[in-house]
Amino acid sequence: MKTAVEHKMKFDQAKIRSDFPILSREVNNKPLIYFDSAATAQKPQVVIDALKKYYEYDNANIHRGVHRLSQDITIEYEAARVTIQKHLNAEFVHEIIFTKGTTESISLVAASFGKKFIKAGDEIIVSEMEHHSNILPWQLLCEEKGVTLKVIPINDKGELILEEFKKMLNSKTKMVAVTHVSNTLGTINPVKEIVRLVREMNPSQRGGLGGACILIDGAQAVPHMNVDVQGLDCDFYCFSGHKVYGPTGVGILYGKEKWLNDMPPYQGGGGTIKTVTFAKTTYADLPLKFEAGTPHIEGGVGLAVAINYIDNIGLDNIAAYEHGLLEYATERLMHISGLRIIGNAKSKASVISFVIDGLHPLDIGTILDKQGIAVRTGHHCTQPLMEHYGIPGTIRASFAFYNTKEEIDKLAEGIEKAIKMLK
Repeated sequence: MKTAVEHKMKFDQAKIRSDFPILSREVNNKPLIYFDSAATAQKPQVVIDALKKYYEYDNANIHRGVHRLSQDITIEYEAARVTIQKHLNAEFVHEIIFTKGTTESISLVAASFGKKFIKAGDEIIVSEMEHHSNILPWQLLCEEKGVTLKVIPINDKGELILEEFKKMLNSKTKMVAVTHVSNTLGTINPVKEIVRLVREMNPSQRGGLGGACILIDGAQAVPHMNVDVQGLDCDFYCFSGHKVYGPTGVGILYGKEKWLNDMPPYQGGGGTIKTVTFAKTTYADLPLKFEAGTPHIEGGVGLAVAINYIDNIGLDNIAAYEHGLLEYATERLMHISGLRIIGNAKSKASVISFVIDGLHPLDIGTILDKQGIAVRTGHHCTQPLMEHYGIPGTIRASFAFYNTKEEIDKLAEGIEKAIKMLK
């Protein structure tokens, strides 16, 4: 039986690697091996070309100019929004809001939704494996409004304990905000099941205003799998461009039309209004109501190019190939003496976090860097998760479809070398 890695024949892996110019460079006189895609993914040439083209030939502001440059780039920017709508299978294009990234998307919902729909005595639920970006905005809201923050616990495999989650749901629950894929553990959470449980709690309010909402942090999911927001039936979904092979500084908030229409503007500024007088301002329709100021125009265009790039390869192909890398790396690393993998969920994306007995993650990461191998060390902005496992941090290797089994062999050899040097 063929392994998932052998499915690489479905796409040209050598060609894919050649699409990413940075992979041909050296670090510390060694060929670069990049295993930090969960922090930010590398960019294919088509995305780099799109950014270069914008500055060389297309640079203009959008939406309000009557000249040709402005009109042309406005058309391209709005076409990018359509590309992202189709990729997420959102019902309406105006449900796609351009933001600076996942952090701003979550902050927007916490501030705007929270201002309108959450009051003292309500409850918000997050999980123990959240990135700080999906904790802090809710904590700020809780402190401001006198709201209770509840936390779904995890088991030692790094899986949500859904039985405990069910016990938390009640009529006070107004928001459930969970990550689709853990950036630290790689756990793929059962978000569809979570949505179903929340809907069952308030069946009479489904589709209307007043029931508990579900926000899904998809920053680590969108690069690895197909996401269908209508199929999930979530209220909000967000991700960052730079983790999905697009530019930094741009991200997406998907929100159901009925919520976005009722939520107040997050920021005031140019582009968000219909009319302004000193007596009163009326605001623009979606999506512009939430896009104050000059947006990251080239970022939006470049993100659409990145989305088209992975769609052309096929996310099913990407998921199968990356799962093969995950299986191979897990098998390879678990035989290293003293190495312990943190997070062994049944369903995982291509992320492996590990610790090595008696050694600090920073020391291992530094020695790997000398060998040209880029990994992430530390708490990965998930300090509560580190507290659960009683560790200060981990070494994290996160794989993308441009990585290879041969690179994983180099990683294993590099770790063994580091252990010998440090012990």
